[in-house]
Parts: sequence; structure tokens; C-alpha cells
Amino acid sequence: MTTTTLTRKRSRGMSAIQRRDLRDGLLFSSPFILGVLILWIGPMLYSLFLITQDWNLIRAPRFIGLGNFERLFDDPLVSKSLSVTAYFTFVGVPLQLLTAFGLALMLNQPIRGQGLYRTIYYLPAITPAVASAVVWVQILNPEFGVLNSLLGIFGVAPIKWLFDPKAVIPAFILMSLWFVGPQMIIFLAGLQGVPKELIEAAEIDGANSWQRFWKVTVPMVSPIIFFNLVVGIIGSFQVFTSSFVMTRGGPQDSTRFMALYIYQNAFEYFRMGYAALLSWVIFVIVMIFTVIQFRLANNWVYYGER
Repeated sequence: MTTTTLTRKRSRGMSAIQRRDLRDGLLFSSPFILGVLILWIGPMLYSLFLITQDWNLIRAPRFIGLGNFERLFDDPLVSKSLSVTAYFTFVGVPLQLLTAFGLALMLNQPIRGQGLYRTIYYLPAITPAVASAVVWVQILNPEFGVLNSLLGIFGVAPIKWLFDPKAVIPAFILMSLWFVGPQMIIFLAGLQGVPKELIEAAEIDGANSWQRFWKVTVPMVSPIIFFNLVVGIIGSFQVFTSSFVMTRGGPQDSTRFMALYIYQNAFEYFRMGYAALLSWVIFVIVMIFTVIQFRLANNWVYYGER
């Protein structure tokens, strides 16, 4: 009888502790929870309301039914913006991953001044986006830009990077390689987590450097590659600052990324309902790409224990 009473008291005591832990957890996490509800879920739900409305930020929203959808299918700039964004995504993101992975491999070697080199390669990532865009405008200047001066050493004629519709997206992709610092750091962390025992075992079995890299290192860091790929594709659909500061969508709409076009519809053309619809189009596209990547990841991402 006494044992039963003690057990009940202990269970009641644990229950009180759990309630206290729950209360404290909710209290300390309440700023984040409120931020998500007010600044994220709330605007998303309101944007669902706006896609059926005509609202110019001045008068009250007016219901127009499927009017914004009709505009979407008749708007040639939507397909243009999607093609520009797709071009940047499918060419730029793989190059960013290769560059970041290559830098991580080099900076993972035991070299003198390793910490300094890591800092130097990461610094551009923390530079304000507007400041970086202004600097790159000067670098890509067709008359006195540094890039054309370097190409001129090899006999390459000056290129009008920001004024030629065929050259401007390659220029933006080149500029994006300047900001691979975060991806590089993530790759570097993954490389440092590869067990040395596996590398040594492969070396004992007679594997050369390339075989050790391709058969051991790459499979072990494949979850990191997958993570950077997903984040990179999501980020490529959010390119805004560089095109807004440097080209304003030109020349000939060749840098009118979807994020910039959404901004222009919302705050320049004052078509908030249409901008909300375009935002949901981008959301659906990104979700589709993310689901496809997670499905394909089962065929190549290695999740073995380390």
C-alpha cells in the first residue's frame, strides 16, 4: 500500500515537472512562434485572399474572381521571367556547388595560413548585397571594368556585360560565384566529418587518390551536397537585389527575375493581388522542385552512420 502511494506521488511529481517544462518551453519559444504566426503564416493566408482581389494599396480590395489568373496566362513577362530564372538556376546553381566544393577541398588541406584563407573566401558572403552589387557594376563596366581589363590581356575584346542580353545572365552567374562562402563552409564541415579510417582502408586496398575521393569522400558528403543543392535552388528563385540595383530587369527584360517582377507588380504597378498570385506560382514551383529532389535523393544520397 505504501509502495503504491509512493509511485502515485512520483508520477504526479513527474507530471508537474512536465507541465512546468512545457510552460517554460512555450514561454521561451513564444517570440519565434508569434513571429511565425504573425510574420509568416498570417501574410501567406492573406495573400491567398488577395489572389482574387484587385488592390492598389490605396482603396479597399475589390473582388475580381479569376481576373488575376486571366492576367497571368496573358502576361508574356511571366514566361520571360520564368525562363530567366530557370536559366540562372540550372546553370548557376551547379557552378556554385562545384566552386564551393572545390574551395572546400582545397581549404581542407593542411596548408599554412589555412584559417586566413578560409576567412578571405567567406568574407564576400557577409558583404551587404547592395554594396556588392555596386562594386560589381564597376567590375563589369565595359570601358574601364577590371574584368574586361583582365580578359584584354588574353586578347578578348571588351564585353558589354550588363548591356548585352546574351552576356548579362552569364555575368550574374559569375557574380554569384563570389558568394559561395556559406556553401563552402558547409562542405568543409562535411569533409572534416569523413572518417579517416575509411580513407586509410581504401588506401590499404590499393585505391588511388581519385578512387578514394570518388568512392569514399563523395558518398560520405552526399547529404551535404543534397542540402546545398536544395538550398541553392530555393535561393536562385529569390534573386532580387542584384537585378534591382544593377539592371532593373534590363536589357530587354533579360534579367527580370521572378522576384523582381513580383516586386514591380506590387510596389511599382500597384497590383498587389496579381503580385500575390505570382508569389504563389513561385512557391508551387519551388515546392515541386524540392519534392522531386527529395525523391531523387533516395537513389544517390548516402545516409550511413558515421
